[in-house]
Amino acid sequence: MTTPGTGPGKEWILHVDMDQFLASVELQRHPELVGHPVIVGGSGDPTEPRKVVTCASYEARQFGVHAGMPLRSAARRCPDATFLPSDPEAYDAASERVMGLLRDLGHPIEVWGWDEAYVGARVADPLALAHRIQHVVAAETGLSCSVGISDNKQRAKVATGFGKPAGVHALTDDNWMLTMGDRPVDALWGVGPKTAKKLAAMGITTVADLAGTDAAVLTTAFGPTTGLWILLLAKGGGDTKVSAEPWVPRSRSHVVTFPQDLTDRSEMARAVADLAQYTLAEVTEQQRVVTRVAVTVRTSTFYTRTKIRKLSSPTTDSDPVVGTALDLLGQFDLDRPVRLLGVRLELVMPDSER
Repeated sequence: MTTPGTGPGKEWILHVDMDQFLASVELQRHPELVGHPVIVGGSGDPTEPRKVVTCASYEARQFGVHAGMPLRSAARRCPDATFLPSDPEAYDAASERVMGLLRDLGHPIEVWGWDEAYVGARVADPLALAHRIQHVVAAETGLSCSVGISDNKQRAKVATGFGKPAGVHALTDDNWMLTMGDRPVDALWGVGPKTAKKLAAMGITTVADLAGTDAAVLTTAFGPTTGLWILLLAKGGGDTKVSAEPWVPRSRSHVVTFPQDLTDRSEMARAVADLAQYTLAEVTEQQRVVTRVAVTVRTSTFYTRTKIRKLSSPTTDSDPVVGTALDLLGQFDLDRPVRLLGVRLELVMPDSER
């Protein structure tokens, strides 16, 4: 890998990403499966309908198995795999241990979910810090991680991909375009398939193409915010701040995918009411207040839409929350069987409450 320049006073951002995290946690509980394809998801039954892969071990990934794939498809691709049920409580516990170790290093830590976090550090040798992180995590938890190094989050995230598994990689101004210039635009973290397709229609297919595009062309096509942002990403820029502030969720949601499609509107209404009540119970337990209600419907043809409404006033009362969810459901033209229903409650943020 390219060694980043060192020197006192230099701010670095390290992206720490646990390797096959959920599968690794399971392998610690099932050491006899180490080296074999393991797939985590649902109840662990690959014949279970409408359940998807949560995580696959690297051995399973060699067969094309990936997160989000239906379990049945994964079983066809990798019939010799061992399927294990998802255990969120175990992953919570393992994640807390890892993040606690990172915090103990004394640098600001910004946690992004179970298995990844950003470390902001003013150090002379970021490579030494990256290797220290890997050593501490492995020694204390038995889990491995990859570390990407750069001066901003987006570039550090991309760097991690080059380090996987269990490696360290740095991307800086010195090697950014040499490494990324010939790669497709969707290799940038933050450029999705729709944006890539639109760029391709403009004759922009590589990171170097995008970096060399006039800003006016991009702002005309994508608007000033998105246009300038993707140009910045292509040039290797990004967010340079690591925030150690605790993450405060802006919403709480639950969805249910039905074993059999629903066609009866009364059954749909009961499901939405139950989802709203269940989600609201979690919100009130966290002493938060609801300000908006959203309902998502997915039909048997995978047509998915969400409708949202602001409450007349923020509340934790059940009647207006459930009533609004049912009203939103009534706005859908449900002429096809329904595969999935979801309810999301958007919350008043602490600053607003003050």
